[in-house]
Amino acid sequence: MTGQHSTLREQRRAETQRMIQAVAVRLFTERGYDAVTVADVAEAASVSPMTVYRHFPTKEDLVLVDRIGPLVAGRIAAAPAARPLVRRIGTALVDAATTLTSEGRPDDPTVGDRFLLARLRLMISTPALRARHLDNHYVLQQAIVDALGDEATDPDEAFRARAAVGACLAALHTALVRWTEDDGRTELPALITQALVAAFGPDTVDADPAG
Repeated sequence: MTGQHSTLREQRRAETQRMIQAVAVRLFTERGYDAVTVADVAEAASVSPMTVYRHFPTKEDLVLVDRIGPLVAGRIAAAPAARPLVRRIGTALVDAATTLTSEGRPDDPTVGDRFLLARLRLMISTPALRARHLDNHYVLQQAIVDALGDEATDPDEAFRARAAVGACLAALHTALVRWTEDDGRTELPALITQALVAAFGPDTVDADPAG
């Protein structure tokens, strides 16, 4: 029973976090990031400011927190180790983008291309978010390197892994900026694939990333 209660608490916590973030991004988009306070977000979400801070330690986190790290790390860890490193990383990035831009669900307002676009617009247009986004970039890079496990323990192998991850994330960033400028008219997974192919050549991404 203890395990069931713990699982229910985690589910409720995740639902509350998603709801608060969806409300925050909506307010930031409507009024401007600097014009909205954490207290405003709390009031609109019908929670206390303490609850907001419990889920999002800083105002910037209301925009920057996402699930791409665990998604990408999970895909990489599950991919065959014999597959070329860049192909494993690239395929994981495309697969994660497919998941994050899938059609939104009533029970999860933080899934779907419109929500991701809103977050990206805020990151690009807000200086404070652009600066923090660099920190997120490093966290994602580390999550990917950690997912490689024993492959990145040797110093030379770790260096090559970080170089490959950094190059793949640069391609990802280029695709995200283009997608935002294009207002999401092109499918994001396709743009990421194009950016990776431009950087590394053909056969960088599996034909069926989810497979």
